[in-house]
Formats: sequence, structure tokens, C-alpha cells
Amino acid sequence: MTDNLVTKSSWHVVQVHVHAEAKAQMHLARQGFATYLPRYLKRRRHARRTETVPAPLYPSYLFVTIDPTVQRWRSIHSTVGVTRLVCNGDVPAAIDDAIIHGLKSREDAQGFIQLQRRPQFAAGDKVRIREGVFSDCLGLFEGMGDRERVAILLELLGRKVRVVLDEEFVVAA
Repeated sequence: MTDNLVTKSSWHVVQVHVHAEAKAQMHLARQGFATYLPRYLKRRRHARRTETVPAPLYPSYLFVTIDPTVQRWRSIHSTVGVTRLVCNGDVPAAIDDAIIHGLKSREDAQGFIQLQRRPQFAAGDKVRIREGVFSDCLGLFEGMGDRERVAILLELLGRKVRVVLDEEFVVAA
């Protein structure tokens, strides 16, 4: 009686060059490898403008599914944009499928991972404003507003004044 070996693809981690996730993903797909690049929407501030842009959840890494017993996985090492396939010795290191399923379950309709927003401060916490007109002013955190803005109570001219700012301008005092 012979044993029938059941081969199964598993997920592996590929390290890629800086900002080359999409390039590596495209070249791996051309070779017949299925890939997964989890992305989220990141707020980026440049030249006094804030914009939301897609960004990799794990910069310089992506996931590839391979069956090391059938596929020529060593070609991944020489793929354009790829630094290396993460291995345990000479064998590609597999990761649990539950990790990938967990990430995919958190995607929205556009395919972006939804990160949980946790309040950084509790009501009444002392905070310091790090940029803008009120730079270095101390105040009390009042609460979160809409669209990642926070309400702060500042002591100005002998009375408390409510100021609403972008969350990124406020740090713990």
C-alpha cells in the first residue's frame, strides 16, 4: 500500500525592497504565484495638506502562497523587487492560514484593512498641542470629534476655551 501525499499550498512571507511592494507583487503574479498585499488608508500630511492614501499594512513585506513540493519557489529570491523569501534554514517558513483569513476579514468593500480606532486619551487627560497657532499650549482632552479631530479645553485669558484640532497635533503632556 502506498501513501498518497496530499500537497497543499501555504502562505509565506516575502521581504521586498523599500516601496517596491506593488512591483514585486506584479512580478510574482507573472510567475504564477498568488500573492496578498494587505493595505490600509493612511493619513499623510505634506506641505500643510492632509490626504488619505493607500499604504501597505506591513511595509516591505507581502504574502505569497506556494506549494514547495510542486512549485519552483527558489525563483522568488531572484524576482524583481524581492529581497528574499523568509525561510527557516533552507525551507520557506510557512505562516498559519488563520493570519491571512483574519486580515482579509477586516477588509472593507474597496479591499482596505479597517484598523480599529482607539481613543488615545480619556476625558480630562492633560495634553500638549505640538503644532500650529496653539503650539506648546497645555489643555485638557475633552473628546473626539468627527473625522479624526479632537476637542481640547485650553486656558486662555482666564477662561476655558474649547478648541478642535487634528488628532495628530496633540500629544500627552
